[in-house]
Amino acid sequence: MRQQISDVLDRPATRYAIMGVILFNAVILGLETSGRVMSVAGDIIIFLDTLCLTIFVAELVAKLYARGLGFFRNAWNIFDFIVVGIALLPATGGLSVLRALRILRLLRVVSVAPTLRRVVEGFISALPGMASVFLLMGVIFYIAAVIATKLFAPTFPDWFGTLGRSLYTLFQVMTLESWSMGIVRPVMEVHPEAWMFFVPFILITTFAVVNLVVGLIVNSMQDAHAEESNAATGNYRDEVLQRLVAIEAKLDKGG
Repeated sequence: MRQQISDVLDRPATRYAIMGVILFNAVILGLETSGRVMSVAGDIIIFLDTLCLTIFVAELVAKLYARGLGFFRNAWNIFDFIVVGIALLPATGGLSVLRALRILRLLRVVSVAPTLRRVVEGFISALPGMASVFLLMGVIFYIAAVIATKLFAPTFPDWFGTLGRSLYTLFQVMTLESWSMGIVRPVMEVHPEAWMFFVPFILITTFAVVNLVVGLIVNSMQDAHAEESNAATGNYRDEVLQRLVAIEAKLDKGG
């Protein structure tokens, strides 16, 4: 019985059906934010939301029954358990903020879709390398913030008056959000040589360090895809060998 339930849960049709329920539930939760829609069809929307949650709970119960403690050996199963568990907590009193967290159910689409899982797994595997890059960026930001505070604090205290303000301003410059007309050009009107500070800072942080992070994530995703392809190829090879052995056994028996 457990094996039959597990086989049903692993079928592509079941996975696609759950994905459809997740996306439908996301639309329902979005409609709940509209006062006009809730005034017209609030009862129906609440019923559909409860129905979606019931399906999610039924799926988790089926997985727990079919796989037992092995359910918790899969990180994606634990993720689904936490997301659905948050939705089951009472959203009253001090826990009323949890009602807003119900939209986290949409994240279940990551655990259902293999391609999205590959993206997240690639990102997670890139975290150790990203930590080193972020440490390097932190050092660069700290050095630049100290220099900017000493150079520009007297004339632009709102942007560079303290170390914290300098860090935030430099972060805005790194994102290229109104960095030229909003910050650098006004500074250069008072300090014409300021470009010698800002241009190298942008080149190092925006075009070098940030691209290192992107490169790490892309490489990790490619490695994860290669491992998945190798595993699929190995499974196919094993299946072919098993069939050849079965054919050989039948031929021997017939001979």
